[in-house]
Amino acid sequence: MLMRTDPFRELDRLTQQLMGPGTWSRPSAMPMDAYREGDEYVVAFDLPGVTADAIDINVERNMLTVKAERRPVAKADDVQMELSERPLGAFSRQIMLADTLDTERIKADYEAGVLTLRIPIAERAKPRKISIGVGTGRKEISG
Repeated sequence: MLMRTDPFRELDRLTQQLMGPGTWSRPSAMPMDAYREGDEYVVAFDLPGVTADAIDINVERNMLTVKAERRPVAKADDVQMELSERPLGAFSRQIMLADTLDTERIKADYEAGVLTLRIPIAERAKPRKISIGVGTGRKEISG
């Protein structure tokens, strides 16, 4: 149901890890899982430490775009940072959705740092039985 848009995703992810956190002009990728569950397609994004109001989800035609920003936690003036490994900045992911998905009825939930999108499969894409009409018999053509 999903069409991959970036064959070099793993290379991009490694490059972004080496080059540092993302910015809005150069966002980092966010890890995701995608699978079909019954009559829905489910896409789950890992966004730990991101507040729900810092997540932006858009669909234009069949292009799904998820953007998020992990902001620094406010610290008191007397705090001295010893180690900082959690990336801050902007994260983004674009996914081309198949025409068989109903983009008008996408549901989004955010719990425990995981954004889960549930995209129903369109009725026209579901398997259905086609009945065969039986004729009334042979017809003779007279001239």
